[in-house]
Amino acid sequence: MKLKRPIYMDYAAATPMDPAVADAMQPYFSETFYNPSAVYMAGTAVRKDMEKARAAVARWFGSRPSEIIFTAGATEANNLAIHGIMQQFPEANLVVSSVEHDSVLAAAVNYSCKTIPVDTEGIVALAELDKLIDEHTVLICVQYANNEVGTIQPLKEVAELVKTVRAQRAKSGNSLPLYLHSDAAQAAGYLDLHATRLGADFISINGGKIYGPKQSGTLYIRAGLQIVPLIYGGGQERGLRSGTENVAACIGLAKALDLAQTMRHAEVKRLQSLQHQFIDSLQQKVPATIVNGSRKHRLPNNVHITIPGQDNERLLFALDEASVMAAAGSACSASDDTPSHVLKAMGLTDQEARASLRFSFGRQTTNEDIAAAVDTLIKLLA
Repeated sequence: MKLKRPIYMDYAAATPMDPAVADAMQPYFSETFYNPSAVYMAGTAVRKDMEKARAAVARWFGSRPSEIIFTAGATEANNLAIHGIMQQFPEANLVVSSVEHDSVLAAAVNYSCKTIPVDTEGIVALAELDKLIDEHTVLICVQYANNEVGTIQPLKEVAELVKTVRAQRAKSGNSLPLYLHSDAAQAAGYLDLHATRLGADFISINGGKIYGPKQSGTLYIRAGLQIVPLIYGGGQERGLRSGTENVAACIGLAKALDLAQTMRHAEVKRLQSLQHQFIDSLQQKVPATIVNGSRKHRLPNNVHITIPGQDNERLLFALDEASVMAAAGSACSASDDTPSHVLKAMGLTDQEARASLRFSFGRQTTNEDIAAAVDTLIKLLA
């Protein structure tokens, strides 16, 4: 059983570059290849183009261009935010949600770290977070939307809690700052990124998730905050990311974000329709199917399911043989045989986690793709 053409359903792992993004990047590989730090006119012209790209990114964050740092993806941006704050406060602790991306969790364990539990839908427990914040807490990390199950976190409510704690500290004479960081890699194509409305001090995004170039990203840093760099050298990116800038990637990221945010309302509506089609069709034929994550507060392109009694590795290989590309969870830890920490945090058993699959859709996904993928999965289950 093999479909006439491949059906890609792993957009949460990687998106194809938008042709308009590739067109915007192309000149910076060849005719305008100059180092933006060069003093001659060709170099300064490239610098101006790069600063236009920074301003374009800043517009979607509702921020100043100086609050945007270009990085090589969200992993680097997450590390820069966490290490950049925690290295300044060696006696302090940080609090992270139990369903964060590995790039947050792996950075956080280098410090005194506490973990926020989540409910069965993967939503952080605000009351528990309140208890975990103590007089030595300096950083809180709560992702905007989960990369595996698609659950959208109540980021504004978390920000309100942070604001309350800051006020309490001011009254008690505790001068330790408290910052909020959010990994928005999965959210950037579908949700509002306005930093003031979200209440976050740091926000990370990834170009490779929004039809831009891989190894491109940004870290929004609220004005006035000081962080320690990860990379030292010539002092590029306000001294926070030394090294000759990847101008093409910066240009491409800005173009990709502009396209994604401009079309997001229409695309969210279209993808939600596909999402409902997939879930309804599958549960009609396989009633035992369980949808993981929040149904109400969910990314529109994500369907994460558990099919009791099945083996997700076997199913993934069989789907691939049939030309349907899906995933078991985060592509960053796909080679690790341990059950997903996200699903475990949500209360799933190891057996249930190993019976779970993620299908994620994108701009090229059609109603026909959904029908063919569901039909293929049902046949494999039979």
